[in-house]
Amino acid sequence: MAIELAKEKWSGVINQVKIGAAKAISVGQEQALPFLHEEGGAPHKPVVAYEVWDTVPADWPEALISAYGNVLKDPVAWVKKCVTEFGAQLVAIKLISAHPDMGNKSVEEIAALVEKIKKAAGVPLIISGCGDNAKDNLILPACAEALKGENCLIGSVTQDNYKTITAACLADGHSIIAESPIDINIAKQLNILISDMGMPAERIVINPTVGALGYGLEYAYSIMERARLAALSGDKMLSMPFICFVGQETWRTKEARATEEELAGWGPALERGIVWEALTSAAFLQAGADILVMRHPKAIDIVKKNIEELMRG
Repeated sequence: MAIELAKEKWSGVINQVKIGAAKAISVGQEQALPFLHEEGGAPHKPVVAYEVWDTVPADWPEALISAYGNVLKDPVAWVKKCVTEFGAQLVAIKLISAHPDMGNKSVEEIAALVEKIKKAAGVPLIISGCGDNAKDNLILPACAEALKGENCLIGSVTQDNYKTITAACLADGHSIIAESPIDINIAKQLNILISDMGMPAERIVINPTVGALGYGLEYAYSIMERARLAALSGDKMLSMPFICFVGQETWRTKEARATEEELAGWGPALERGIVWEALTSAAFLQAGADILVMRHPKAIDIVKKNIEELMRG
């Protein structure tokens, strides 16, 4: 007697979000839980963005520094290396040098830099602020204006810091990253607030603020899974794609940074960090991640191969 597997039928669908202009990338539009292809379509595969800082990272371990070399001193050259050497199709720029404690670069300097990066990249861009709300309210609208027509993904915005940046993204035709502190109710409320300003739901991406393997991954996974189940059940205010900043979470863990002497028996630090980032990313793919922002090229290669295998079914 043949056994027929039970298949779930969903009434909802994840929104499609496009990033970029000339070379646009689309994410979302899933009609089922991740990679259950027989239950529903998934026309767009998850994508990986290379994380690029606009200044030399002060706290990156040698395993990361050695992967990029001298280009870390020049964000434009760093972007070019990611695109030409590593084959990046999406780049995430972190404007850390605008932070009052990390260089405090002016709005004009930051806007001029993103224009140079735009010309050098030739691929869609994600623009992240410095993390200081007051300064982000100044630099991100300026970046939105400088990148007008490029359809970038800009953020992150929170419940306390969404109005100015949302208005700028609306005016200059960009999509927005809505950040919530691993809380499904706050994520939904923020999406409602942004939508109430006139931002189409198809231009919002959720940043659920994930944790790395061993550092809160399980809790973040469960929140993402609950949000995705709600979206597929018809909740329009949770039907946005996910972006997960995996690199920043992974490479600040002890396991990814410690030397072999500090973690005896754990193996070479380089291999350990790469595996930690790849495993964390692979887990969040199963939770529904649509965009992974990663750091090490070898970890990215591993995850890209995993995505191709999963998309084949």
